[in-house]
Amino acid sequence: MPSKFLLVLLCLLYQPSFAQQDTAKVLVKQRDLIDVIELVLNKPLMKRDTIRKKSGRIYFSGSPSIGYSLSSGWAGIVVANGAFYTSEEKNAKLSNIYTDAVYTQNQQLVIHLQTNLWTKGNKFNIVNDWRYYSYPQKTYGLGGNTSVNNFADQTFKYLRLSQTVMKSIRPNLYAGIGYGLDYHWDIPINPDGDINVISNINSYGIQKNSTSSGLIANLLFDNRLNSINPSGGSYANISFRQNMSVLASDNNWQSLLVDLRQYVPFPRHSENILAFWSYNWLTLGGNPPYLDLPSTGWDTYSNTGRGYIQGRFRSKNMVYVEAEYRFKISPSGLFGGVVFANAQSVSAWPSNTFQSIAPAAGLGLRMKFNKYSRTNIAIDYGFGQGGSQGIFVNLGEVF
Repeated sequence: MPSKFLLVLLCLLYQPSFAQQDTAKVLVKQRDLIDVIELVLNKPLMKRDTIRKKSGRIYFSGSPSIGYSLSSGWAGIVVANGAFYTSEEKNAKLSNIYTDAVYTQNQQLVIHLQTNLWTKGNKFNIVNDWRYYSYPQKTYGLGGNTSVNNFADQTFKYLRLSQTVMKSIRPNLYAGIGYGLDYHWDIPINPDGDINVISNINSYGIQKNSTSSGLIANLLFDNRLNSINPSGGSYANISFRQNMSVLASDNNWQSLLVDLRQYVPFPRHSENILAFWSYNWLTLGGNPPYLDLPSTGWDTYSNTGRGYIQGRFRSKNMVYVEAEYRFKISPSGLFGGVVFANAQSVSAWPSNTFQSIAPAAGLGLRMKFNKYSRTNIAIDYGFGQGGSQGIFVNLGEVF
């Protein structure tokens, strides 16, 4: 799971936390940060070997760290991850439990608990996303023609409880249902800031509390062998959500999320990858609460819109595309690099038409954190329009 703020590791509580490998063979000549630490200390820190799918064994990793993002400033983080297999079958997929707690320079508190569990035979996939935010942030109003210099200071508390159960219907193809709750409270009706932004927010409508509660229908195709750092394959997730007042939602509204990804080795047979991402977040009917509207950086892992601050663009519909080229720098795989470009468009308010596109581009460094799972520390610098720019950090690839 990506950690948006991870930047400097202070200590390691580590056993290899494996994801599925692209091949069964791990090249011993590859290096990662654990190898570097062992080289500096001139002694092994732990036993390291290739994957052995032993059910019941938990591969644990954890790290206190510090980080930085445009929306948080500096942050202190405690993160932990537990991975395990539920069977020893050859094609068994890795289950994962991830949690973190973050407190930032801007007095933001964030707590996540996210799970991705596979039952025996990969027959069922159980996905949970639980989170709590106490979160001051800047908001810029609705539409794609807002200015980065005009904003309102908005605070809120946020609880999300989302869970989905999917069943295999064909190899790599899953369908299922779930439930999602998004509850915001302590929202200021008239926040401090630009009067035009506040007027824009009030024209849409905002309350001190908001509740979105609804059923989720999910269709997933994923033939990637390694979801943390794919070396090929495709991913497609279509999620329809029906929020209903009968389930305590403020009103009835529907949304559709279409998440498409493709990974192509380039040049062919090399370890360099061309990666493509399309993330489309649409309101099909009704009016979501203001803080539940599609917005930059408010996807599941807060990764859309490198080059812009979280919440920079917001409206009822958002279309997003990104391309990235990932390449090795060192033969050992310890260091790599990326160049990327993205573009997003949110619908205007109240016309709900697409009138503008916000492009961004940048480059980044990759440092191998775990050579067995191919997990990288990703440090990127992105540039957007209007002078928007900044550092963006992940544990794992952006998509």
